[in-house]
Amino acid sequence: MEHQEQKTASPSLKIKRTVAALAAIGVLGAGGAMVVHQNNAGANGAPAAPVASAVAPAAATAAPAPLVALPDFSQIAARNSPAVVNISVTGSTKVALDNSGQAGADDFGNDPFLEFFRRFQGPQGGQRGGRDVPTHGLGSGFIVSPDGVIMTNAHVVRDAREVTVKLNDRREFRAKVLGSDPKTDIAVLKIDASNLPVVPLGHSNDLKVGEWVLAIGSPYGFDSTVTAGVVSAKGRSLPDDSNVPFIQTDVAVNPGNSGGPLFNTRGEVVGINSQIYSQTGGFQGLSFAIPIDLAGRIKDQIVATGKASHAKLGVTVQEVNQGFADSFKLATPEGALVANVERGSPADKAGLKSGDVIRKMNGERIIASGDLPAMVGIALPGDKISMDVWRDGKIVTLNVTLGNAADKVAEAAPEHGVAGKVKLGLALRPLQSDEKREAGISAGLLVEDAGGAAANAGVQPGDVLLSVNGRPVNTVEQVRDVVDKSAKSVALLIQRGPDKIFIPVRLG
Repeated sequence: MEHQEQKTASPSLKIKRTVAALAAIGVLGAGGAMVVHQNNAGANGAPAAPVASAVAPAAATAAPAPLVALPDFSQIAARNSPAVVNISVTGSTKVALDNSGQAGADDFGNDPFLEFFRRFQGPQGGQRGGRDVPTHGLGSGFIVSPDGVIMTNAHVVRDAREVTVKLNDRREFRAKVLGSDPKTDIAVLKIDASNLPVVPLGHSNDLKVGEWVLAIGSPYGFDSTVTAGVVSAKGRSLPDDSNVPFIQTDVAVNPGNSGGPLFNTRGEVVGINSQIYSQTGGFQGLSFAIPIDLAGRIKDQIVATGKASHAKLGVTVQEVNQGFADSFKLATPEGALVANVERGSPADKAGLKSGDVIRKMNGERIIASGDLPAMVGIALPGDKISMDVWRDGKIVTLNVTLGNAADKVAEAAPEHGVAGKVKLGLALRPLQSDEKREAGISAGLLVEDAGGAAANAGVQPGDVLLSVNGRPVNTVEQVRDVVDKSAKSVALLIQRGPDKIFIPVRLG
């Protein structure tokens, strides 16, 4: 092995050489200045004074950008780790058996779409029919009351027979599940203890995109593990039925982190880590936390009554893409397009109709369709809300008293619609009376054949065309009239089996 001699130069000469090199590659302009701050400790342990060097500029230069200090999470970790707990769960579940009587593949199999969003408390086995097998799971949680009230994720304790909580000081307790709310993925536990350390709760609404956040949990069973990152986005809707406006971060979380706290730089809990984006089961750069403002309300309900109540509007909504925006003459493709209104629901009583585009709720803009269920999800039954709705080319304000999601689902209202222009490529015929009764609708045309623009958009033979651009249709002439008056596209409301969906068809 060769040994190369290292030669040292004076600090001033080093800095000048660095400035020249940076100027040569375009990082600094020729003749620009650079200030170097060294955070080295002096002999007495105090930070050394900053070392500065500059190349005299040929002309006046702009003031340097302010330096941004990285946060020191050590005090937050030291102060709050004692209130973060490890949760282990034992239970049982059914697993499918193959022809040889062996357990089949796990729930996710090899389908990347099923793996798209994973809960991450650790594997707990499959859910299919077969024989019962014991399961074990790991998760995290945090103490919110000195008498032993603990918050975690509902999926951590799902189907649990026994829940054990291990504290930071290595004590272990058998925990009672006070209540669990799968819709928001919140569960509340209670252990028989007193004078326990607790975490302070903050306000997730105060979080800003780009703000530093810290997670503490037990990934893969490693207790009191600390990871940090930034808030990537807020109010993120995921492809599930939770209606939770998730906080998206790039904090590294893995199996076992589920249910653990997410802290801001003031050491306050602002979220509960719940899901990750992954095709492998491990962290791939995106994690999602339940806002603590929502989780706290659910916790209070569970502690008081053992369960949580959720508000209900009673609509099915779709994304407003450019095709729908053109069809409804909207300036921008924003809002939640109402595809279906549940009969007898609060939305129905307030006058909402299929084809309406909800643009605001309580004055807050709805950009993506997922914003609406997220807003409704954090409300309570009985809350009164106002909605700005785009209908027939103008804004209409509707007032709604939200119902209870636990109420029985009524039969869906039949009227809906939106569609296309020029030649659609559809062969249509009116529905017979018995066909309408069987489908549970009062208007519509049966699609006997689909081609051209409509087929390209996804319309299929056997579909029932209910409306075009929000106008219910019973005759081919009504369809032709709406299409002829449309410019770029039309929105068709289609019933396929029990489901209703708007399909935008671009014309010409």
